[in-house]
Amino acid sequence: MSSYSFPADFIWGAATAAYQIEGAAATGGRKPSVWDTFSAQPGRVLNNDTGAVACDHYNRYASDIKLMAELGIRHYRFSLSWPRILPDGRGAANQPGLDFYKRLVDCLHQHGITPHATLFHWDSPQALENLYGSWRSREIAKDFSDYAGLVVRELGDRITHWMTINEIFCFTHIGYGIGQVPIHAPGTIVSSAKEVWQTSHHALLAHGMACQAIRAASLVPCSIALVDNFVPTVPIAETPEHIAAAQTAFHLNGTNGGIAEPALTGQYSPALLKQLGADAPDIQDGDLKIIHQPLDAFGFNNYSGTLVRAIDQAPGYEFLSFPKSYPKLHMPWLFFAPDSTYWGIRHISETLNRPDLPIFITENGCAAEDELTTNGEVLDTDRILFLQQYLRSAHRAICEGYPLKGYFVWSLLDNFEWAWGYDRRFGITYIDYATQQRVPKSSAHWYAECIRQNRVV
Repeated sequence: MSSYSFPADFIWGAATAAYQIEGAAATGGRKPSVWDTFSAQPGRVLNNDTGAVACDHYNRYASDIKLMAELGIRHYRFSLSWPRILPDGRGAANQPGLDFYKRLVDCLHQHGITPHATLFHWDSPQALENLYGSWRSREIAKDFSDYAGLVVRELGDRITHWMTINEIFCFTHIGYGIGQVPIHAPGTIVSSAKEVWQTSHHALLAHGMACQAIRAASLVPCSIALVDNFVPTVPIAETPEHIAAAQTAFHLNGTNGGIAEPALTGQYSPALLKQLGADAPDIQDGDLKIIHQPLDAFGFNNYSGTLVRAIDQAPGYEFLSFPKSYPKLHMPWLFFAPDSTYWGIRHISETLNRPDLPIFITENGCAAEDELTTNGEVLDTDRILFLQQYLRSAHRAICEGYPLKGYFVWSLLDNFEWAWGYDRRFGITYIDYATQQRVPKSSAHWYAECIRQNRVV
């Protein structure tokens, strides 16, 4: 236990997302995504930043992959841009877009790096928003399924690890707002919580139908996962009563009971549906069967958690706010909660009763106030502390027999951080956006040593 060594077959990786790093927004037949449209509207993104250029990864992918290989990273999680492959969201494929991803994946293989492709990381085609309101319509599930099948037919000879959708909450519950413009694209105002919950239900349908399409299209055995950023409930102390309170509270924390739970169990949380009442989404016959597809793995994006304690009155638990002096990193929500890794993994296995399901940490990392020193280094010891403690928590889960199989650091590169633009840096590699120079930070070298020794150093 004290050496923090991982199993010999543990996967060490790094993760990125298309809109955050690729740039080349109007290159090679790509048409706008909702994030192109959203970020082009003044005041929506800090400093009016957009992803039009980002890290210019579209043109620099070969050197970025070489950097990964030099760090010893052998697994790369990236996302495909739906509007680069299907510029209108449906219809004819864009061959230059497909060819870009073929070049990218071939380059990964040349460097001995296994690709893990996410089909959707928030950048839905603007054409579908114009056509039917994108996630507000059930139509998008069919269009996404068709896109998934196309991608697997074209790239399935090169990629066998597929992830359908990344963080449903972030492009539905904070992409659609009640009475005011939300902070994420498409930035659509709706009139009720029911309409918001309907968008996440449609996204779950899209996930389920995409699973079916991937299996139908793949000519070789492949792995399919869903990636979610459910929020773990962490007991204030590990006593039986506080642990039980955290397990009971899990279903009603954030959207846990309405996204991860139906995907992994085939049912929305009864407690959530009771709480929502008339705001619960409309669920048609057969929907839950489609949503609850067999999965080969589950991707857990882990950043923080919610503290819970037991109380002597209904409902038997209490959510606790973090005190003013509680440590956090460079985002208003990024409280330092390494135990959330262990408890998130345990909740999937025990609270949702899926001990059979292999789990990957598909994102973990932090924004820090990174600065270049006069000799060109970034000494991000705060990030090292963060990653070290979260990885120790992951190690604990493995030692207790929970099925954690791998870890992807977020992120390989500093990038376009959505509504925060380029102001917040999550990378283990510093990007000088004026020159596009890459500078591996101290955390990159530390992470490389973890990979080399297969343990938390």
